[in-house]
This record gives sequence, C-alpha cells and structure tokens, in this order.
Amino acid sequence: MTLTIVAFAIALFFAMNIGASGTAAAMGPAYGSGAIKTKRTAMLLVAVFALLGALAGGEVVKTIGSGIIPADIVTVQVVIIILASACLSLFIANLLGIPLSTSEVVVGSIVGAGIAYQALYFDKLIVIVSFWVIVPIVGFILAYISGKIIQLMEKRWPQLKGKGKWHKWLVFLLIAAGCMEAFAAGMNNVANAVGPLVGAGLIGINTAVLVGGIFVGLGAILLGGRVLETNGKKITKLSLLQGTAVSTTGGTLVIIASIFGLPVPLTQVTTSAIVGIGTAENGFRLWQKSIIKKIVKVWVVSPVFSLVLSYGLIVLFLQFDFYTLFVILSVFVATVGSISLAQASKRERSAIHDQGGGI
Repeated sequence: MTLTIVAFAIALFFAMNIGASGTAAAMGPAYGSGAIKTKRTAMLLVAVFALLGALAGGEVVKTIGSGIIPADIVTVQVVIIILASACLSLFIANLLGIPLSTSEVVVGSIVGAGIAYQALYFDKLIVIVSFWVIVPIVGFILAYISGKIIQLMEKRWPQLKGKGKWHKWLVFLLIAAGCMEAFAAGMNNVANAVGPLVGAGLIGINTAVLVGGIFVGLGAILLGGRVLETNGKKITKLSLLQGTAVSTTGGTLVIIASIFGLPVPLTQVTTSAIVGIGTAENGFRLWQKSIIKKIVKVWVVSPVFSLVLSYGLIVLFLQFDFYTLFVILSVFVATVGSISLAQASKRERSAIHDQGGGI
C-alpha cells in the first residue's frame, strides 16, 4: 500500500511539472506578444485546455502503459523506478539549465526497465523514435512555408502586422492557437505521468486521464508563472501572425501523433517551428551549427540519461546485480573523465596558441 501511494505521489508531482512546462510552450507567444495581458489568464487557459486534451489522450496512455514493454513486468516497484528516473532526469537537467522532453525521458526510463528485464517491443520503439526525428523536421518545413506566406501577406496588407482594425482578430487567432497547443500538450504529455500507473493496473485509463489532467492543470496554475515569464520574453520578436503559425504547427502535429498513440516531444516540435519561422524571415544563417548541436544533444541526452538511470536503479534495488552496476559506474566515470581530459587538452592548446607557442 505504501509503495502504491509513493507511485501516485511521484506521478502526480510529475504531472504538475508537465503542466508548468506546457504553460510556457502553449501561451508563451500570446503572453510575450501582449495578446494576453496577465499571466493568471494565460495559466488558467492552459489549465482548462490541457485538462480537456488529457481526457482525449487515452491512446498515448496505452502506449506508455503497455506498448513499449510487456504489462506483466510493470509492477509497482518498476513504476516507481520509471517515474523516479524520469523526474530525477528532469530535475538534474533543470539544475544544469538543459531543456529536456518529458516524453523522451519517460520513454527512456521505460526502455531502461525493458532492457533490465530483457523484454522490449522493439518494433513499437523504432516507430516512436522515428517520429521523434520526423515530426520536428515536418514542423520546421511547415513553419518555414508558413513564414514565407506570412511575409507575402504582411507585405501586401501591412495591417496584418498587428496594427489597426485587424489587431483584435489577430489576438484572437493567437490565443486560440495557444489553447490548441495546450490541448495538444494535455492529450500527449499527461500519459507520461499516468501511463506507467495504468500499465501496472493501479488505475483505469479513464480515471487516469482525468486525475492526470487535473494535476497538469494545477501545475499550470501554481508553477507555470515563472517559465511563462521567461519563455514569453524570449519570443517577443514574433509577430501575432507568426506566433499563431508556431502554435498551430506544433499543436496540429502533436494532436495527430496523439491520435495514433505516439508520445512526441512538444518542446522540440515548437522549437523547430520557431526556427522555421525565423529562417523564413532571416535566411538560413539562423540555422547555425550551435543550434543544430543543441537540438541533437537534447534529443540524445533526454532518453539515454533516463534509460541508464532506470536500468541502474532496477539492477541495484530489484535485481541486486552489483557487478553490472559496477560496470555502469565505471563506464560513467570513464566517459566523464574522457570528456574532461578532452576539454582540458583543448584549453591547453588554445593557451599555447594565444601565448605565441602555436604554429
């Protein structure tokens, strides 16, 4: 009974954090552009539409619960480790300032458990990972095309830039697009928190999406203010019409993925759409190597870190395989040490070159 309570506590806390991050993704453009004047209004809208989206997210819950690993190995103990690994991954990433995807860390944790028990549905996993690559690319392409069209429209009709009689309609479109993106976040991401509980048979799907949606909404209201402020300020350069295109692109793609039960990274889809809009306006010089590196690192680090953490915790606490744990720790130390040595060597070469000792 105690373990069940712990599992629910972690899942619902996770759901609240999903609500907080979803607030920034969904209402950042509307708040940052001034379409929504107060943070409270933005957070309430996210809470309502994320809850509505959660109620329609049953297919993704099924995938997270039993579509990646067999349901018979998803015990209460395994659920706690999966959720704890995902939460800890996000917590450490927040401390380091690295934006991770909730979908990717949860799937990574589940895969880690599947590897530990040598029970993994590789065919389903390959489909999910493929969509992690395909959906952001499609988001970039659609946003790029939308950006070019918006450029032509704003040149032909300058009032579409947000001034004059069109202003209130553009504000309405942007807020509606943000609500749709909040709906998409609830439809796809609530499963990350409650899916493992459903897989273990601790709660039914209908109850899970309702409870998960409520706590996602609470997270948006109680924890979403700070991330909304940060994200809103970062994207104030988007016009009302551009912000609408970003939210519409991200929300539409995530909703389509959710209908097919595929957990996809909303953060990366939205980021790709923003980059697509920026590329349409400023050219491909925006698509610098640093941006590519950051997206690739986030995409790789998110699931791999939680995978290793989940696998290690199961090996330690459930299988008591200390030899394998020793190997994992050794690989970790060797990796960190190699990176540190490479960075030190690079700094040393730079210092020699700066002092005139270079070629």
